Amino acid sequence: MADNENNGNNEEQNQGPWQYIIGGLWRSPLGVFGVILTTISITLMVVGLALDLLGFIENTYANLFTYLVLPGGMLTGLAIIPVAAWLRRRQWNNFGISRDHLHINLSDKRHRKGVIIFTVLTVVNLTVLSLIAYEGYHYTESPAFCGKVCHQVMEPEFVAYSRSAHSKVVCVECHIGSGAEWFVKAKISGLRQVLAVFTDSYSRPIPSPVEHLRPSRDTCEECHWTDKFHGKKVKSIKHFTNEDQTNPTVTDIALHIGGRNPENDAFEGIHWHVSNGIEIKYLAADEKRTQIAKVSIKKADGSTDEFVKADLAIPAERADKWRVMDCTDCHSRPTHIYDMPEDVVDFGLGSKKINGAIPGIREDSFKVLTAEYKSRDEAKKNIGPALLALQSNRNPQLAATHKNDIEKAGAFLVEGYLNNIWPSMKVTWGTYQSHIGHRSEDFGNYKYADTKYGCFRCHDEEHSNKDGKTITQNCGNCHDEPK
Repeated sequence: MADNENNGNNEEQNQGPWQYIIGGLWRSPLGVFGVILTTISITLMVVGLALDLLGFIENTYANLFTYLVLPGGMLTGLAIIPVAAWLRRRQWNNFGISRDHLHINLSDKRHRKGVIIFTVLTVVNLTVLSLIAYEGYHYTESPAFCGKVCHQVMEPEFVAYSRSAHSKVVCVECHIGSGAEWFVKAKISGLRQVLAVFTDSYSRPIPSPVEHLRPSRDTCEECHWTDKFHGKKVKSIKHFTNEDQTNPTVTDIALHIGGRNPENDAFEGIHWHVSNGIEIKYLAADEKRTQIAKVSIKKADGSTDEFVKADLAIPAERADKWRVMDCTDCHSRPTHIYDMPEDVVDFGLGSKKINGAIPGIREDSFKVLTAEYKSRDEAKKNIGPALLALQSNRNPQLAATHKNDIEKAGAFLVEGYLNNIWPSMKVTWGTYQSHIGHRSEDFGNYKYADTKYGCFRCHDEEHSNKDGKTITQNCGNCHDEPK
């Protein structure tokens, strides 16, 4: 028995330094953990990558695990292995066991074999990591990652995006654009946002990122070329009233899209603001840019002018926050567009999803749509029955006769509510407004969250220059009647 133990000790003493370290990993709990973590992570990465590329997995969280969690596990395991080997060798020295310094002797068959194995494993690891990094990069740039990973937080914006005209445009093309600088900025900002989600310290509602958006010349104008904006566009606005639910008031108005007119080479209309060397800068008194204190204009000939709203105080911290006007100052929500309640009801009447022949259906629809609900589930459950109850109170017989139409209208109103309202995120009617146009701030009895939106932030006849001239509110600059 003693002889066997002596033989084992002698065999260990006769091992070379590489053999001792590599073999000793299996006697070290840390070394075993590193090897197992690396092996499991790379195996699951390969399996997950194959399933994703073959289309068997469409789950956002499965891809999150494959492209972000598992690579972290693999790299951690690979880092642990040399640490475990170093600790093992240090322990060996502490016992006074004298060994040669580590060296590679390619004339030694065992060393050559070890180098070959190490090279093959390194190539395999780098190949797998490269594929994962490539696919992971595209995954983190995808709308699914942006909108579904932090489901509750980004659900309002993702739903609005999914039903917009830009739903086929990848989020990062507008929010980041091309180039490494903004990519790095976005990822650093993303880490901050992830921390906010984990600590439940994120804003409710999520504020519009007006101060962090890249200039539109680097994003929007990759597709929309300002030099090609010209001519007119006729817009037809239909509006129903409680007194007439079947015959809408139709307003047809022509918008002077403007820009460079190719027929006379003049710059005109709405897009004059961003054409022909025009540079407009403004100073906002608030973060939302709804209160404009000063407007500075530099024309193509080099002349300048400044218009000031004298009664609007500028906070000290915003005194130097001038901004050059670009597309997003008007097109502030080109994708994440939310409706107002009257928009939903009037569209329902116009599309016949709400039967306008039912007396009082417009007023009742507006009431149930703008009622306060604690959750989306509560709204989904109560909007339809509430509409039927209001109609029954008006006329029980008519309500019974039109029950199917009222239930159909209720289902449409539920859809309209779920497309626009998230009580848990404090997103309600008017939380997010667009600066396109100059709609009235009063819709029936329901007020906007803020009242200063759109063109009239500047075009209010209240911003004046040193000569007393004001920024005009003349409708003819942008509109006329269609011919």
